[in-house]
Amino acid sequence: MEISSSQFADVVVAAPVGRIDHRSAAALEAFLAPLVQRAAAAKGVLLLDFTGVDYISSVGLRALMIASRQMRGAEGTIAVTNLQPVVAEIFAISRFDSVIDVLPSVAVALRQLSPAASTAYEADRSSTR
Repeated sequence: MEISSSQFADVVVAAPVGRIDHRSAAALEAFLAPLVQRAAAAKGVLLLDFTGVDYISSVGLRALMIASRQMRGAEGTIAVTNLQPVVAEIFAISRFDSVIDVLPSVAVALRQLSPAASTAYEADRSSTR
């Protein structure tokens, strides 16, 4: 699994790619820990872009639950976007979609969660076109 991250104003966007299972969940948890701290310190948002995630196991959901608890404890927000059909089904079956907000895209999530981050994201996207 590979993970990248970006920051737009008060929102940290992390984008894992691959399967999140018993082999990669610990790496995800370790990668997210400093991002959670950074977003939580600013009472900001941690947004997970799951465009490239094709599967998540219960161990992966546990890593997300830990991040969710830390963000809520610091009065921050965590959300996930772009769930692939299999991952969306896993979220629905496990009722994890009631634990973490699920939004359709990064652009929609940023517009809803942080106008400043949305503006920065759109400026970044238009400069790379």
